[in-house]
Amino acid sequence: MKRRVAILISGRGSNMAALIRAATQSDFPAEIAVVISNRADAAGLQKAAESGIAVEVIESKPFGKDRAGFEAKLQTALDARGIEIICLAGFMRLFTAEFVQHWYGRMLNIHPSLLPSFPGLDPHGQALRAGVKLSGATVHFVIPETDAGPIVMQGAVVVRDNDTPDTLSQRILGVEHRIYPEALKLLARDQVRLEGDLCRTAATTQADQMMIWPVVS
Repeated sequence: MKRRVAILISGRGSNMAALIRAATQSDFPAEIAVVISNRADAAGLQKAAESGIAVEVIESKPFGKDRAGFEAKLQTALDARGIEIICLAGFMRLFTAEFVQHWYGRMLNIHPSLLPSFPGLDPHGQALRAGVKLSGATVHFVIPETDAGPIVMQGAVVVRDNDTPDTLSQRILGVEHRIYPEALKLLARDQVRLEGDLCRTAATTQADQMMIWPVVS
């Protein structure tokens, strides 16, 4: 039985599209049951509808600072569709601690840095200003603290000397599109376990693989 997934978006839905593509594979252990946006003008809604996915809009603006009120309406929609897993894909609204705790271990997010480095806004600019040689993306469980939940999966890219935030962002986006479906696959197959603040997974590759940059010839 495939696990029922809701994707929450606020914008173009780039990672949403990657998840939808992955879920079309017959052996993928999850199905995208609905895409929900807190903005009626989110471009990702049309992409999802064109892919045959049910879409729903729950505008957050009318709720103002009443996050609990918005979440109550969102939870009703999730319950109505039998949702088991939530994937955040550019969802630009903070949740209350109560909502996050209710979905603990069942709500994923993706962030374009190698967490715990460079959480929050402008992660690519942060990485360039720090002079790191590798950056990347992280899929993690959502907890009340921003970009701080147990890490499920990461992927890395080389940071080039001539990189700008835009060029680095584009290369990392390719990593995001690869690891988010893989992380969802692990969760949907129950190949993830939480041990306190740490996430353990059933790895399918060699643990001693290395990525080193720069390379000295």
